[in-house]
Amino acid sequence: MDNLGLYFLALIIPLIAQLYVSSSYKKYKNIDNSNKLTGFEVAKKILEKNGLNDMYIVETKGNLTDHYDPKRKIVRLSSDVFHGTSIASIAVAAHECGHAIQDKVGYSFMKIRSFIYPIVSFGTKFAYIVLMIGLIANMLNLIWLGILLVGLGLLFQLVTLPVEFDASKRALKELEGNIGVATSDLNGTKSMLNAAAMTYVAGVLSSALEILRLILIFTNNRD
Repeated sequence: MDNLGLYFLALIIPLIAQLYVSSSYKKYKNIDNSNKLTGFEVAKKILEKNGLNDMYIVETKGNLTDHYDPKRKIVRLSSDVFHGTSIASIAVAAHECGHAIQDKVGYSFMKIRSFIYPIVSFGTKFAYIVLMIGLIANMLNLIWLGILLVGLGLLFQLVTLPVEFDASKRALKELEGNIGVATSDLNGTKSMLNAAAMTYVAGVLSSALEILRLILIFTNNRD
């Protein structure tokens, strides 16, 4: 496969994954859970059940901006999820609580991700600058350093995969437990969480293809 083909794949794979999760969210956003629980109520039940009674659950602006803030120990839910009674709302809320539980138990991959984040953030900011300088100056060491810095992003995504899958696994376990979610709603929550997980898989594939493309560009230029 040529460089153009790899570039196209690196662009299209995340796009397809994003369309998939968006369509799943849109579908389950329009289906209420049987007990009309809001995302806030589900999150509160899960946190209390896991001894996280003092953790704040706050509403945040935007669409699908939900996340767990490990520094402030806060679960942030977008307005639709916070107030919504849809299957999508309880799935997303439970997933973010899954991250809070990971933090409480000291989940290893979450610790690793937090540790490497500053390094990855710094390195990836300068990756393409280093690459361009290396290519213009025809400096082999700088080119490989640039590719290595791009690779830090892939490393971060690889570490993120188990964090996200484990959070979804914990979410489903909590939803299947005694917190008031009907059995009939579980298939929908599973589909929603699986769709979200695919975006992270797509991100890994896209980053790997981009690194391969850069290596091919460099080796072709050398030839």
